[in-house]
Parts: sequence; C-alpha cells; structure tokens
Amino acid sequence: MNFQEQKQKQLSKADKSSIGDWDEKIKNLCNKLNKNKNYYTTSSCAGRIVLIKSLDGKAKDVFLFRTHKKISFNELKKAIKKAGENYKELIDFQQTPCILHVACKDLNSAHDLVNKAKLVGWKHSGIMSLKRFMVELHSTEKLEFPIIENRKLLVNDDFLRLIIKQASKRLEKTWKKIKNLEKII
Repeated sequence: MNFQEQKQKQLSKADKSSIGDWDEKIKNLCNKLNKNKNYYTTSSCAGRIVLIKSLDGKAKDVFLFRTHKKISFNELKKAIKKAGENYKELIDFQQTPCILHVACKDLNSAHDLVNKAKLVGWKHSGIMSLKRFMVELHSTEKLEFPIIENRKLLVNDDFLRLIIKQASKRLEKTWKKIKNLEKII
C-alpha cells in the first residue's frame, strides 16, 4: 500500500479510543494535518487530568476519573471520593500534556513536522520509526504522584487546591502550544 492508501484506510477507521471521539482542543490541528498530503494522524490527546490505578503495566479499565478540561476543587474532591470507594489499591493523580502521533509521507516531511513542533515548545518530539516515518509529538507539562492509598487520601485540601491551580496552568500552556503548532503548519 502506498502512503495515500494507508492514509485513506487509517482515516476511514472508526475511533477506537476509550472516549470515542476527538478531544476538542486538538481537533483543528488534527484536521489540518489530515488535510495535508504529507501527513495523517493516528492518535491524539489534548492533555487531561486523571485519577488512575497505579499499575506497573498496561491494563484494561485503569481510569477511575478522566477529563480533558480544567476542574474545580469540588469536582476533584467528588472524583477522589468515588475513586477511593471503587478501588482499594494505590491511585495516582496525573495531569498529562498533549501528545500526537502522525504518519508522514517521507523523512523530509517527518523532519519538518518535528522541527515545527519543537519550535513552538513540543520538546519531547521525534521520529519514532523510519519504517513508516511515524512521528510522536509530545509536550512537557505534566504532574504525577500517588494521591490515594488503601482508600485514604494522602494529601490535604490545601494541597488539592494547589494541584488544581498547577494542573490548570499546565493544561492552558499545552493548549496554547497546540494552537501555535496549528498556526505554523
């Protein structure tokens, strides 16, 4: 299969993500890349806040709470309470940055995309594979730490307020990087 056939096949597939749809904050960037003859996206995330089972490997149903938006103190407290009731092991809080996987037509296209991403701050970006010229674009804004153990909250409300403030700042920063990349592509 040539690149255009691979692109058509990939873009005609049903969304297999656990949320079943595009993140709104990264949708325009993905659409712009998919309209370009040299690229197509294979997966994306605009950044998120999650409560997740603390596991060593991949597993099914690891998310106890997930949002791709900023949250309030009350929303986080409610999510923590529910997560602690539903899972008795260690639970992590994570605020993750944007990530985007893009298949590129050739090495020059991949190199150009990585350079543009790095120019606007997607510092953890690079070419993952030369077999299919796959690029991973990854931003750096991240928070991650244990928050519940044996159904007990490990931090106080003051720390939760700080978490919300810092996670919101980091999400806004990652969303700005998405817009900046969209502008220069």
